[in-house]
Amino acid sequence: MKNPKKFGAKRKINSNHVMLHLMIWIPLVFILVFNYVPMFTGFSIAFKDYQPALGIAGSEWVGLKHFKTIFMTDDTLRALRNTLIIAVMKIIGNLIIPLVFALLLNEIRLKWFKRMTQTITYLPYFISWIILAGILTNILKTDGGLINRVVEALGHEPIFFLGDNDTFRWTLVISDVWKNFGYNAIVYLAALTGIDPSLYEAASIDGAGRWKQTLHVTIPGISMFIVLMTILSIGNILNAGFDQVFNLYNVSVYESGDIIDTLVYRLGIQQQQYSFSTAVGLFKSLVSFILIAGSNKLADKFAGYRVF
Repeated sequence: MKNPKKFGAKRKINSNHVMLHLMIWIPLVFILVFNYVPMFTGFSIAFKDYQPALGIAGSEWVGLKHFKTIFMTDDTLRALRNTLIIAVMKIIGNLIIPLVFALLLNEIRLKWFKRMTQTITYLPYFISWIILAGILTNILKTDGGLINRVVEALGHEPIFFLGDNDTFRWTLVISDVWKNFGYNAIVYLAALTGIDPSLYEAASIDGAGRWKQTLHVTIPGISMFIVLMTILSIGNILNAGFDQVFNLYNVSVYESGDIIDTLVYRLGIQQQQYSFSTAVGLFKSLVSFILIAGSNKLADKFAGYRVF
């Protein structure tokens, strides 16, 4: 005969498990119904000649027509080229500048000055691009802008930062790095705290100065983090920063500043080409997914780190 106490305890445990499963399944069903079902339904627009009056189900199925058009349209190819160029420039800048800044900040011995500098540099990260775009527009304008006043004082002609295709990309990259480098340096500063101080003492005894200590102790000590951040950034190679570009660009710089996200916005919202804009967005999402999955594999292989 079964022990009633054990049987009751088993029933109690099973009932607790049921409640735990319900706690998981209720939000999971909510996410599936309100996130994934609409997402997959919306993706089908890319394979149809979508007409709002007919709805998604009633619109004509055209297969891969819009995806073929992507590689036959000059605007799409231009946006893809600009996205890759701007994204790669931003990735390089947001890897090198925060690393250099973290190494320099690590050499400061005055703790109050170090904390103050770190706080000042990462505060711009929390400013919205809507606000920051207004500030940059006033600072960079040709008529009375702060930067161009300095340029004119040095005897040069004003530079049209936001209206010249030769300077617009650099304006995007430099302003993005300036906004993010303080915050991105936190990762490297955290990694620097994990280096054994005895290594610096040993290097100092061997006659190594601060530069050689940095070269032979500091950088090798955080090399895994450098490799990790570099590999994971590959997944953002098609994300050139919609918020920034949308708030700073104009028709005159479409040639150098129009990216995939801004093109999708114009096609889908302004020109109401819903199917084609969805196809462009889906193409970007698929490529980004492949890059993120690939970067995760590389991170696991070279840095021993896995996101999923």
